[in-house]
Amino acid sequence: MRTQVQQFRIIPLLVLFLFIIPDASAQLLKKLGKAAERAAERTVERRVEKETSEKTDAVLDSILEPGSKGNQGNAPTNQEGMPIPQGQTPNDGGGETNNPTTTGESGPKTIQVYSKFDYVPGDKLLFFDDFSNDFVGDFPSKWNTNGGGELVTFDDSSEKWIELISGYGVYFIPDVPKLPEEYTIEFDIMAIGLDRKTSSTAKLRIDLSDDDKFKEGNNFVQALLPFCQYSAIGITMENRINGKREIYSTVDADLREEVLNKPHISIAVNKQRFRLWVNEEKHIDIPRIVPQGGVSNTLKFHMNNFKDGKERLFITNLKVAEGGLDLRRTLISEGKVSTNGILFDSGSANIQPQSMGIIRQISQVLLQEKDMNLNIIGHTDSDGDDTANMKLSEARAEAVKNALVNIYNIDAQRLTTAGKGESEPVGDNGTVDGKAQNRRVEFIKI
Repeated sequence: MRTQVQQFRIIPLLVLFLFIIPDASAQLLKKLGKAAERAAERTVERRVEKETSEKTDAVLDSILEPGSKGNQGNAPTNQEGMPIPQGQTPNDGGGETNNPTTTGESGPKTIQVYSKFDYVPGDKLLFFDDFSNDFVGDFPSKWNTNGGGELVTFDDSSEKWIELISGYGVYFIPDVPKLPEEYTIEFDIMAIGLDRKTSSTAKLRIDLSDDDKFKEGNNFVQALLPFCQYSAIGITMENRINGKREIYSTVDADLREEVLNKPHISIAVNKQRFRLWVNEEKHIDIPRIVPQGGVSNTLKFHMNNFKDGKERLFITNLKVAEGGLDLRRTLISEGKVSTNGILFDSGSANIQPQSMGIIRQISQVLLQEKDMNLNIIGHTDSDGDDTANMKLSEARAEAVKNALVNIYNIDAQRLTTAGKGESEPVGDNGTVDGKAQNRRVEFIKI
């Protein structure tokens, strides 16, 4: 009771104090206003943090279990709640392996989105690695490093990824033969653990260098892909020619959503010209950045400023091919082109969206050459049953025809299809590289 009386006495005194001493009351109200403002800011920050966390979780769900939302089953997590790659031997169901279709919160990307994609991969395969011949937990046999790393799988997927590690001067170097003057590079990226605290300097650096070991070299080109989530950082390009920097620039690019959704990276080098695509969008096209003479002939990867154990980066399906030239002139002059750049989902006839650059060029030839008709022939590797592979090759040829008809409005009467299955290999089906060469599509003038 005494306490209540004291409270009733204090309240009128406080009100009297505010009326008698206006300056003091103004200061008190100002302080109360600032406190309320800070409380509001903290509320907003907590709300943004929660929404960002939920969005990140949803993206990771779509990466690790495409088609699901917020359901990772019994997948183990670390202290931050991020999924942990599994170390078990994958369950290999056989059949072919190709790059996965990119998916995100909005669902699978369709080939219509890629209909203006102008990337064309090289037609002579130099290197391909999906790590299918290596064991989970090992460092891949066709790579070198001065740091560490191992192969992992995610959940029940048989797809294998090399986990890179971040560190000063740490490089990952695939055993790609000496690079020619004109070639293409493709690979898929998986990033986990990214959030609004991820550093603005967290980047994957792709090097083309004259040094085949663990230095930058005197002649190189570098492309740095950003993984920062709180701001759009852009893609940084840099080169050295005989030890002298000639280009250092950062091209505006907001890749925050892309790097959360397993992006496909495509690079084309045509002598001094360097182009780079993230999924279907071309971000870099610099005509004179590559040192002349093919001296930058080694491919390297370097990972900058990722938080150890939390922010993690993985690569798979690395493909390097000589060429990447205009297939249109070849088809017109020779009446035939063969390409392993048209990719399909594993064991199916679903065209991978990044294949549309080639199909687009074929359509341009047909639109220009009104009298030209084409036979489209599908080929597979030797994995799986012979009869099934024959049917699969026929279905894939038909899928390419349908893309030409439905997306580019080519008259279906000008196109025929056939499948050869595994019957006409051009590479060794006992090797990963050979299988990749055998998975191809031919266009023959009739």
